[in-house]
Amino acid sequence: MMRNNWNDMQVMVGRNMKHAFRSADTIITTIAMPLMIMLMFVYVFGGSIDTGSENYINYVVPGIMFLCIAMGTTYTAVRLSHDVTTGIIDRFHSMPIAKSSILTGHVVTSVVFNLISTLVIVLVAFLLGFRPEAGFVGWLVVILILLLFTLAMTWIAVISGLLAKSPEGSASFSYLILLLLFISSAFAPTDSMNKVVRAFAENQPMTPIIESVRSLLVGNVNTGEVWTAIAWCGGIFIVAMIASMQIYKRKTE
Repeated sequence: MMRNNWNDMQVMVGRNMKHAFRSADTIITTIAMPLMIMLMFVYVFGGSIDTGSENYINYVVPGIMFLCIAMGTTYTAVRLSHDVTTGIIDRFHSMPIAKSSILTGHVVTSVVFNLISTLVIVLVAFLLGFRPEAGFVGWLVVILILLLFTLAMTWIAVISGLLAKSPEGSASFSYLILLLLFISSAFAPTDSMNKVVRAFAENQPMTPIIESVRSLLVGNVNTGEVWTAIAWCGGIFIVAMIASMQIYKRKTE
C-alpha cells in the first residue's frame, strides 16, 4: 500500500509540475516578479536605505527569498481551487488512487517549484554582488528555515484552495502574507520606521524569520532569532497541515 501511495503521489506531482512550467503566468509571477523587485530595490531604492556597514544586496536578498516563496505558494491555492471547483478531484476520487496523494501532490509540487525559483533568485543575486559569509552548517540551517516556511505557506494555501469558491478568490490569503513581508525588516531596517509601524514590524512573525536567515548568511548568527524562526515556521506548518487535512476529510466524505 505504501508503494502504491508513493506511486500515486508521483503521478500527481508530475501532473502539477507540468501545469506549473507550462503556465507563463506562474513563471512570471513567481520568478520574474521577485527578480524585478530585487533589481528595483537594489538599483533604485537601495542607495537611499541605510543598512550601516552591510551591503544592501546582502541585506535585501533574504527578504526577496521569502517574497518569492510567498508568491509561489499562491499558485498552489489557485491550482487546488481549480481542481475543486471544476470537479477534477471528484473524478480522481472515483479512481483507485490514494485520496491523500491529491493533497500531497500539490504540496510536494509547491516545495519543489519554490526551491527552484528561490535558487534562481540566489544565483541572480550572486551576479548582482551578493556575497554571503555563511558556512556549510549555516547554509543547511537557512535551507531548513526556507523549507519549513515553504511548507507552512503551502498548507495555508491548501486551506485557502479548499475553502475558496473560485480560483481567483483562493489567492486572497497572499495579500496578508505580502503585507506582513513589506511591513517587516525585509527591505529596510525597522529603526527607520514610525514608532507604531516599527512596533508592529518587530512583533510579527516575518521579521524574526527574515532576520534569522539574514544573520546566518552574513555570518553573524543570532541563535535566539533562529530558534524563534523555526518555532514560528514549524508551528504554522503543523497547525495549517492539521486544519487542511480536517477540511479535506469533510469535503470528501
